Amino acid sequence: MATCTNLPYYLPFRTNKTNLYYMAFTTILCSIFYLIGIWQHGGITGGPTPAGVLIPRLPCNPSRNTTTTIKMAKPLDFKPHHTAEDLYPVSPVARAKHFPPCDPTYSEYTPCEDAKRSLKFDRERLVYRERHCPERAELLKCRIPPPYGYTKPFRWPESRDSAWYANVPHKHLTVEKAGQNWVRFEKDRFRFPGGGTMFPRGADAYIDDIGKLINLRDGSIRTAIDTGCGVASWGAYLLSRNILTMSFAPRDTHEAQVQFAVERGVPALIGVLASNRQPYPSRAFDMAHCSRCLIPWGQYDGLYLIEVDRILRPGGYWILSGPPINWEKHWRGWERTSEDLKAEQSSRNHCFCQAQNPDEAWYTKMETCLTPLPEVSDIKEIAGGQLAKWPERLTAVPPRIKSGSLKEITEEIFRKDTELWGKRVSHYKAIDYQLAEPGRYRNLLDMNSYLGGFAAALVDDPVWVMNIVPVEAKINTLGVIYERGLIGTYQNWCEAMSTYPRTYDFIHADSVFSLYKDRCEMEDILLEMDRILRPEGSVIIRDDVDVLVNVKSIADGLQWESRMVDHEGGPHVKEKLLIAVKQYWTAPATDQNQQGSKTAS
Repeated sequence: MATCTNLPYYLPFRTNKTNLYYMAFTTILCSIFYLIGIWQHGGITGGPTPAGVLIPRLPCNPSRNTTTTIKMAKPLDFKPHHTAEDLYPVSPVARAKHFPPCDPTYSEYTPCEDAKRSLKFDRERLVYRERHCPERAELLKCRIPPPYGYTKPFRWPESRDSAWYANVPHKHLTVEKAGQNWVRFEKDRFRFPGGGTMFPRGADAYIDDIGKLINLRDGSIRTAIDTGCGVASWGAYLLSRNILTMSFAPRDTHEAQVQFAVERGVPALIGVLASNRQPYPSRAFDMAHCSRCLIPWGQYDGLYLIEVDRILRPGGYWILSGPPINWEKHWRGWERTSEDLKAEQSSRNHCFCQAQNPDEAWYTKMETCLTPLPEVSDIKEIAGGQLAKWPERLTAVPPRIKSGSLKEITEEIFRKDTELWGKRVSHYKAIDYQLAEPGRYRNLLDMNSYLGGFAAALVDDPVWVMNIVPVEAKINTLGVIYERGLIGTYQNWCEAMSTYPRTYDFIHADSVFSLYKDRCEMEDILLEMDRILRPEGSVIIRDDVDVLVNVKSIADGLQWESRMVDHEGGPHVKEKLLIAVKQYWTAPATDQNQQGSKTAS
């Protein structure tokens, strides 16, 4: 009975005692594991602490020399440890296509200015020297080889005055223009003294003479065009005055004029005044120049001067040196008749064009009518709007946007775009060390420029950017780019560009392949990029990741070193970046080019 009577008191006591044993056992096990852990991390040093807890002893000043090695924990890393390429691998099947080198005879191939193809076209008004691109079936599916001995060009500003002979192996101009100081050949390189037909004292002295008539230093003159540019010395020496010149010359008997220009690090394109408009918008340039460029200004009812009028801003300057100025005194040495020169000096009246868009200039025929200027409400206003002086012009809202003539683009969109590209270019420099290195690159190409934000963000670097507005773009923004004090041209990327192989050090392509989807083959655009990119030059392509996966497979076939990285906004943005570098390689050595190399040295 006693046992039964005490049972309610006995059971709780028994339970509490069991819990106490369990807690003691758990405490002992935890202590043992703790001591084992300390022993595995270097043992126990020092005596007991005031709290009676054993801890490792650390030196008081870790910066001093000591023989004790301390294993410090790494800081937490919250960055993603994958690449965009890991998430979207290219299949082995996609990597299979390979593009072999072309025959070495194609080392200076310019597809749309091919001399053999040009013979099929009309020689009247130099139509045969305009762009005539190959049909799709004629397109080369191989990589244009650099000439044997090709060497990385000199860095700017040394490149303005020097170029390697192996890169442009043509001595024709050194003989034909020997008395005019265009270019000289010395051992393994060319020297450019800055001379020209009408400036034997050099381009600098010639520009100083122009400066006595026109203020070239107050920022009012920023963009210029040089027609029949020779080796572009006029544009090269204007750069020191912050004037950016678009130079052009045809691919004619004066072989390699434009090739010399771009090799020097000076903006230039292959081009000719013939039957089509120049590929620039209206009111693009502050100054136009012709130094005995042999353009027949007085023929065809003044057609070529009318084209200069279209691309020249109101208040802009046209500079003509050489015939027919002062012709009464000098004409007998020019093999021209006095009647011919009188006709060239005579004035003509022209009506205004009615139908054509003044900014339309891709395979657009010139007309013998004047391009009308935008209307103004006051006679004191400048048609098209007042431009700020350089460098304020770069970030000031362009008149085409301020006036509302581009309805899709507001002042706020323009400001945000400028800010956005500043951040993007900073990101580019963080992932492409070659772009970040001052002087590593000189000639840059932006294949889809929009408002010119990429070029604007690089304005303080020793580079120039050829801004392209594709003719397929939804909005024609090339006029805005020129109003910012930058230069560029129109282009259809289903065709080749009017420039020589190895023109550019760096190519930027923003959404180009999405724009041309179903318009032409992706591989043809990439082969053209490979043609105009210098060995060891790099490319940044930004596009949808699904597009870039296919781009990368072709880039691998071109033997570019490429990697896909995340958008600057992080890994969750579907748009990615593809960074690629063209590897150095040249045409193989032959008896002919080896002999030429020995002669040059």
